[in-house]
Amino acid sequence: MGKTLTEHMIEIGKVFMILFAVIDIVGNIPVIIKLKEKAGEIHALKASIVAFILMLVFLFAGEGLLGVLGVNVKAFAVAGSLILFALAFEMIFGVELFKDDATTYKVVSIVPLAFPLIAGAGTMTTLISLTVDYDVMNIAIAVFLNMIIVYTVLRLTRKIEKMLGEGGIAILQKVFGIILLAIAVKLFADNAKELFAFSETS
Repeated sequence: MGKTLTEHMIEIGKVFMILFAVIDIVGNIPVIIKLKEKAGEIHALKASIVAFILMLVFLFAGEGLLGVLGVNVKAFAVAGSLILFALAFEMIFGVELFKDDATTYKVVSIVPLAFPLIAGAGTMTTLISLTVDYDVMNIAIAVFLNMIIVYTVLRLTRKIEKMLGEGGIAILQKVFGIILLAIAVKLFADNAKELFAFSETS
């Protein structure tokens, strides 16, 4: 039996919030400002479009790629939950677990803004992990809605920073860090049991 429109809307809302927490575009405002200072102007539309395309490609082709590599989707979901846990740990405790690679700032709208700041490892892993529990088209819609938010934030970065202040941004990072931690725990719990049961029988 197919899902009702209300069920689809609820599902899109859930996925939207998960991706919003993972991308953490508001929490990345200080990083974006630093990139602007070093590179000059950032092309908000270009960065948003590139990130959107990368995420869609990984969403629709990622599972096939995993199949070629012989990786079980649930195994990828468990691995994804560990990455989300690490990201949440960073956001909550203010530590740096993922080191940034040295890059030039000539193509800052693409690297490191679109990738890996927006469409990074955590986001890509989350997309594949979400396909276990949610419809792919609903995930794609949630990605699009998030890219609208990303574009808006990139265009209004300095205004948002002034409005929220350092304290407001720090609070948002902690709140979304806790949400992300809860998501990571649920993702691990939902997939680890089936994964290990599958490993024992194979």
